[in-house]
Amino acid sequence: MNKDVEYFVAFSLFPGIGPVRFKLLYDYFGSAKAAWEAPISELKAIKLGDRLSEQLDSFRKKLDIASYFSQLEKLHVVPLTIQDEKYPALLRQIPDAPFVLYVLGKKREHPLHLDRTIAVVGTRRMSSYGKEVTERFVTELVSQRFTIVSGMAYGIDAAAHWAAINAGGGTIAVLGCGIDIIAPPGNAKLYRTIIGGGGAVVSEMPLGHRPLKGLFPARNRIISGLSLATLVIEGADDSGALITARNAAEQGRDVFAVPGPITSALSRAPLRLIKDGATLVESVDDILETLRVKKMTSGALKKSLTGSTKEEQMILDSVSQSRQHIDDLVRLTGLTAQNVAAILTILEIKGLVKDYGEKTYGI
Repeated sequence: MNKDVEYFVAFSLFPGIGPVRFKLLYDYFGSAKAAWEAPISELKAIKLGDRLSEQLDSFRKKLDIASYFSQLEKLHVVPLTIQDEKYPALLRQIPDAPFVLYVLGKKREHPLHLDRTIAVVGTRRMSSYGKEVTERFVTELVSQRFTIVSGMAYGIDAAAHWAAINAGGGTIAVLGCGIDIIAPPGNAKLYRTIIGGGGAVVSEMPLGHRPLKGLFPARNRIISGLSLATLVIEGADDSGALITARNAAEQGRDVFAVPGPITSALSRAPLRLIKDGATLVESVDDILETLRVKKMTSGALKKSLTGSTKEEQMILDSVSQSRQHIDDLVRLTGLTAQNVAAILTILEIKGLVKDYGEKTYGI
């Protein structure tokens, strides 16, 4: 492990240092290690503040960083520093990007720097209209190879994650608490399904950090920062989705809004955004056109699922319509269980199929 990673992570554990102060320290001292080991007199000299410098000095003397890394290892959590090549490229572009991002997924080093990501956010008090619209948009976005980013809250967030999973796509959940805490608790099944499949749960908060209301605006900047654009479906005047949309606009990303009935209080957020310049969308085609993304036809989608061998194609054809258990694939293809398992591994590496848990595979 790169030794400097230890010091990035150490700073992430200290509550008084955020992205802005960390950049100040890093730029002045030249490395996280040098900043962490700097004499308290130098910390005070760069105007970190006497009180904060003393708190940091006390904190670093007591911190057992080796024990913390053992906890990360036990939980299979990967800390990505902003200097890591696996750090999400889009997120790195925002001015207050997290200097450490904790990642939890089935793959130890989940590829978060994807070229097609879109945030889908909205109210926790979702209506039947909101649920229908969310499922329709997300299903079509997944068919165009988009990864869905949201905040794993009740309502639109959860509906977006589930719709992506059910459509066989990828999804990223951004938490406003430690990555080891399931919040809200009612989304425990969703949390486990995301990390058990091809998705990922991420947070800038250290392990054990409880969810606090004041942390969610900071969380929302990561949701928008990970995404090419943000789609708002429903929300009231005080909806957190407005914060995510504002962050997206400030980050130079597109903001889309789905209009709703003017008689519904949940239409207030998207209508307000549209008045302020967000793009009104009625279909995924509107999103693709604005982002200048060429729509993949059914023929192009089928071509993208072409195997390199006859055996690979047999398995791809078997899982293209519905998910299949490995035993069913053995029966459908006539191949041995050992051959099917080996081919599935190759197809997973290629990104053509995904293990959805309990040896069930799909596109």
